[in-house]
Amino acid sequence: MDKTPYSIRFVGISGSLRNGSTNTALLTAVRSLVPEGVAYSQAGIGDLPLFNSDLEANGPVAAVELFRQQLREADAIVIASPEYNYSIPGVLKNALDWASRGKISPLQNKPVAIMGASPGPLGTVRMQMHLRQVFLFNNMRPVNKPEVFVSQSSSKFDAEGRLTDERTIELIRQQMNALYDLAVQGKD
Repeated sequence: MDKTPYSIRFVGISGSLRNGSTNTALLTAVRSLVPEGVAYSQAGIGDLPLFNSDLEANGPVAAVELFRQQLREADAIVIASPEYNYSIPGVLKNALDWASRGKISPLQNKPVAIMGASPGPLGTVRMQMHLRQVFLFNNMRPVNKPEVFVSQSSSKFDAEGRLTDERTIELIRQQMNALYDLAVQGKD
């Protein structure tokens, strides 16, 4: 049963390019945890060049335009990212920098949910706080509660990379419902 008659699309972005990334595995888990009726896809950021205004001045960059189009078509964004040096991985910051450019950024006023997995005890809390600063500049609308910090991540996934921790699964389900509500508010 659909929550509402709205057609809603979420796009996921992983802040990790590593094969076997637990953060990419979180996005795979999201697919089955979004509310019924939500179309979910993932946008790759590995082909984006490093941001350089000279590239931008020379005309559209195909990988950037594809990424921006995926964001433009989405009603909401889901970001799952590791924490590097207490902050945002460079590849994710680069992608958001590219997306923020232009007269009409596809990030403006976009609802967004953040989650992150880490082998450590804090589960990406510092990265998520820094990412919220980027959201402020882009006037994005983050889900504030519930927060999803997956600590001790090696114990939360099976050998095939499937999320098995029931508490985390339930938190993600709740977060996706909250993201859905923000996306619907944007359509009213």
